[in-house]
Amino acid sequence: MRVLTAGIVAVLLAGAALAAGPGATGALQDDLTAARTRGSASAAVTIYEMSDFQCPWCARFARETLPALEREYVATGKARLVFVNFPLPMHRNAEPAAELAMCAARQQKFWQMHDLLFRTQAEWETLREPGVYFLALGDSGGANRDQLAECVRSGAMRDVVRSDAEGSARSGANSTPSFYIEGVIVAGAQPIELFRQVLDSIIRTRGGR
Repeated sequence: MRVLTAGIVAVLLAGAALAAGPGATGALQDDLTAARTRGSASAAVTIYEMSDFQCPWCARFARETLPALEREYVATGKARLVFVNFPLPMHRNAEPAAELAMCAARQQKFWQMHDLLFRTQAEWETLREPGVYFLALGDSGGANRDQLAECVRSGAMRDVVRSDAEGSARSGANSTPSFYIEGVIVAGAQPIELFRQVLDSIIRTRGGR
């Protein structure tokens, strides 16, 4: 774990305005940020997850640790989780997958797409042209296919994904998954026990349980 300066949160989410598009209202920007956030805004702790949809360790975290994290901390109002895209250059389909997820966020389907992308990672990671497969995932996630296809085709989410990635790198993250938790970077697909230690310590210092 590494301690960082508090101002990095703004860097991590610098792309929120870009996601909404030129001239977008603050309300729309907030909607797009909220679409990739789980948990109460009044939670004692905010976790920023910097992740790559093609990263096997990120998939492992999503499969093995995230359910317990959500059950014990997010659902109970102790913590909220914000997903930040950090597609790594060596993963050829990671950036298109992130764009797809952010296009789904426009339809409030981000988390459905998040779960599907990680669940099916082994099926799409080596595809030369994953577009058709990705749109089929959108169907499975309940997204409007025409709107999703147009968003992906236009590259509407490309700037926000790249801004997320640049912000993640500037924050000090150099691998995925990495987690920014109240001034601390936790790197790797850590088990729930480590998150309990970090989160419980922060919550106790703030008078929570």
